[in-house]
Amino acid sequence: MAVGLVFWFGTFSQIPSSLLMSNVLLANSLIPLGMAAPSMKERQACWEARDEYWKCLDERTEDASQCKKLRSSFESSCPQQWIKYFDKRRDYLKFKEKFEAGQFQPSKTTVNS
Repeated sequence: MAVGLVFWFGTFSQIPSSLLMSNVLLANSLIPLGMAAPSMKERQACWEARDEYWKCLDERTEDASQCKKLRSSFESSCPQQWIKYFDKRRDYLKFKEKFEAGQFQPSKTTVNS
């Protein structure tokens, strides 16, 4: 088994080459290669896919099922954490829009509490 020498907390440690090939040693922690930040092209593709999906949702408020292909494109173009963030962001923006327009209706359980 091949090993690589890595400076680790002031000492040299031996790390198997299989581990060196599958991970990047950064700031005293192992980070999987798949966790690298998206490139500018990847970010732009993600934002474009998000914008197309959101536009579809805005145009088809009654039947969002017509946007499934755009949702798939959005999910395949963006990191999972970004998708979660964008979904929450859209929900918040829609809530804020209704609230500011005076159209927000609190749920019955909220009113009764």
